[in-house]
Amino acid sequence: MSASSKKSFYITTTLPYVNAEPHIGFATEILRADVLNRWKKIGGHDVFFNTGTDEHGLKIYQKAQEEDIDIRDFVNKYSDKFKGLIELLGIDKNVHFIRTTDEKHIKAAQEFWKRCQKDIEKKIYKTKYCIGCELEKTDSELENGQCVLHPNLEIEEREEENYFFKFSNYQEKLLDLYKSRPDFVIPDFRFNEIKSFVEKGLEDFSISRLKEKMPWGVPVPGDPKHIMYVWFDALVSYISTLGWPSDDENFNKFWVNGTPTQYAGKDNLRQQSAMWQAMLMSAEIPNSHQIIINGFINSSGQKMSKSLGNVISPSELVEKYGTEATRYLLLRHVHPWEDTGITWEKLDEWYNAHLANGLGNLVSRIMTLAAANLEKPAEIPEWENMEEYFALLEKYDFNAAMDYIWNKIGTLDLLIQDKKPWESKDKKVISDLAIRLYSIARMINPLMPETSAKIKALVKANKKPENLFPRLN
Repeated sequence: MSASSKKSFYITTTLPYVNAEPHIGFATEILRADVLNRWKKIGGHDVFFNTGTDEHGLKIYQKAQEEDIDIRDFVNKYSDKFKGLIELLGIDKNVHFIRTTDEKHIKAAQEFWKRCQKDIEKKIYKTKYCIGCELEKTDSELENGQCVLHPNLEIEEREEENYFFKFSNYQEKLLDLYKSRPDFVIPDFRFNEIKSFVEKGLEDFSISRLKEKMPWGVPVPGDPKHIMYVWFDALVSYISTLGWPSDDENFNKFWVNGTPTQYAGKDNLRQQSAMWQAMLMSAEIPNSHQIIINGFINSSGQKMSKSLGNVISPSELVEKYGTEATRYLLLRHVHPWEDTGITWEKLDEWYNAHLANGLGNLVSRIMTLAAANLEKPAEIPEWENMEEYFALLEKYDFNAAMDYIWNKIGTLDLLIQDKKPWESKDKKVISDLAIRLYSIARMINPLMPETSAKIKALVKANKKPENLFPRLN
């Protein structure tokens, strides 16, 4: 298929704040986006895969001051750590990485502001504010006067003159969008949540801060006293990465004529599926195609977050288990929509049971038999019917896709026990086992690409394997 005839597909993660080290919550998000990217490429799509870092805002400014480091040196240091996830987690090296401090992004954010000018006005800003969320909070969103997501941070009361985006102008338009796109937000209970939020009425939200109080941000066009509110600036990255507003060809291909799809955590539901969509409407730019909302990863009963200090780092996982095993652990054992509790004990148990004693042992058994008893490699057939498996990938349910594969692994283990090929030396049985193993390698390709490639190479070479997943002591 020629590049010009391919269907285009766009996938982006959120851009994480660079106020601390990466944790496995974002690692899971970028892994899921990577699986979708790889799956769409296998299906013949021309994919634009985007990630990056959000480098403005009060949290980052304060953190740099705490560490007594120049703000630019601070964001450079942490942005490099997030960019390092690409190699660490085996992410497709063709991923685009945008920083909100990039000059092209700053110019795009300012142009976007101008295109929303009809919906922007200056007025007095008085609200309760959570620094952790970088969002205004109503009383109904607080419990005992604290943000439920950042109970360790004090809610601030603020009053100053800011620019506001007229969110209230877009209630009906947003509801019309939701009505026309019954799967606009995945999963459906998150979709119901945002529809309920919009139906209750929308309040205009602040999109600027006084530069004298918070100097680190994108300057507001035409007003040097103000810088852009971090959410307004950062959301524009989803199109500035495509070269908007100057690169019409790339933007039209992947945003206008593609299917722009966004991954986000549940604490980003409002920003991604309502605020950003209203901003796009104001700028007269087509809306996103779909928003996929992840649950949280919990530790000790609380959301895992940098501000709470209860994180497990992806580098710790890779150091202990390896890249491919880390992909397996996060893609199979972190629920796609609900919150998931993670402990080191659970991770060890899953690794030993399903990788060392599961897939790794299966590959060793079959290919040891094949290398000893087959004169030539098994003949690999064309792609078999995998529609049931493909459907799980299309639904973004990578947990279920992994379960499907591991059920096949279990079935193959039972077949080996039943046929006892180590006794019979039956070449047809052994060849069939190798072909079935190759089928598993095909399925696992977008999820664990390196493991897939290793298994395929072993079957094609009829070679006894190395120990793919050594058992933990």
